[in-house]
Amino acid sequence: MYINRTLENRVKYLAEHFPVILVSGARQVGKTTLLKKITEDKNDIQYVTLDHPRIRQLAKEDPELFLQQYSAPIIIDEIQYAPELLPFIKIKVDDNRQNGMYFLTGSQMFHLMNNVSESLAGRVGILSMYSFSRAETEGRKSIPFLPSNVRNTVSDDNISDIFERIIRGSMPQLFCDPALQAEDYYGSYIQTYIERDIRNLINIKDEGKFTKFISCVAARTSQEVNLADIAKDVEIDRKTADNWLSVLVTSGIVVLLHPYSGNTIKRIIKRPKLYFMDTGLACYLSMWNNARALELSAMAGAMFENYVVSEIIKGYANNGIDVRSRLTYYRDNNGKEIDLMIIENGKLYPVEIKMSADPGIKALRNFSVLDSLQEETGEGAVLCMSSSVIPLDEKNKIIPIKAL
Repeated sequence: MYINRTLENRVKYLAEHFPVILVSGARQVGKTTLLKKITEDKNDIQYVTLDHPRIRQLAKEDPELFLQQYSAPIIIDEIQYAPELLPFIKIKVDDNRQNGMYFLTGSQMFHLMNNVSESLAGRVGILSMYSFSRAETEGRKSIPFLPSNVRNTVSDDNISDIFERIIRGSMPQLFCDPALQAEDYYGSYIQTYIERDIRNLINIKDEGKFTKFISCVAARTSQEVNLADIAKDVEIDRKTADNWLSVLVTSGIVVLLHPYSGNTIKRIIKRPKLYFMDTGLACYLSMWNNARALELSAMAGAMFENYVVSEIIKGYANNGIDVRSRLTYYRDNNGKEIDLMIIENGKLYPVEIKMSADPGIKALRNFSVLDSLQEETGEGAVLCMSSSVIPLDEKNKIIPIKAL
């Protein structure tokens, strides 16, 4: 069973313009499946995975011989295991400058990016991939969300169905195998993640503490990151907590949304907010396995916000757009907060997220802080459980989350 991915078109485009294409993202989000699908009509393309110990050893110890045995065009899976290959790929590319020579996947993004940028600058097209977006599972194109682009959306969503989506998550294997229990899948996922990725990135003496750390982070999803509190709960020092959080970001498990920083704003909160890119994993780690219980809990609003923000991030990433330059949030020491601000062509588009069908005009109460900013303000939105798009005033409107 193959579900069409929005990222397919972007990969094909980059393959026409770059000799190397790198698709990075967390494990099991479908990177290899995507590349194999895109290249299935190319009879001469090879596939090799560096998960295999002997193949990895050859790639690390004799990268030149490796590239002789596995010649382009080729898909090389989990390239982060053998960064020694990258300088030799550069040589091959420079000797035979053709587009679409090497298709690489990697599941440790930022550490990998440093090696790629040093070795393959100007020769590689880079994309981030996440688990399914809702649009993809419904056979729609996943598009970048902007309030001004939404006009007529009708939704038949109900909150119970949304929390069923939240608790199950959006990993491809869970979608394609409905009989597989989410708890069984995510338990195996975490074990594999620690054994294959974490041990390669950091030296963990106590795996139990790292698991507790991830769980503490999941319990704080949609909140500002307070490393001191997390470190205290897990009984580790703050430097270790900072290092471990960077690993979660590096491997595509979480995304940090940084606060808006404008020169005209004083006393803005500096800490980033944290979101899991798969809500099912966040629920598993924070020990929620019943959608109805989560819906009625004190954590319902945070998980709902995480779901909405992750869908927005996927919409941008699936179209090859780096969200780090587009998405931010606002909060000041007076407690005024805007859940999300989208930056597009010099304009700020404010977005509030409410687990309500009729949040009303009061949901816009903090948008007034934007009047003091230098940037022009675009249309604002309240993303919620409404059944249709409803204007709130001349510039802002309610939008159903189905529009994502």
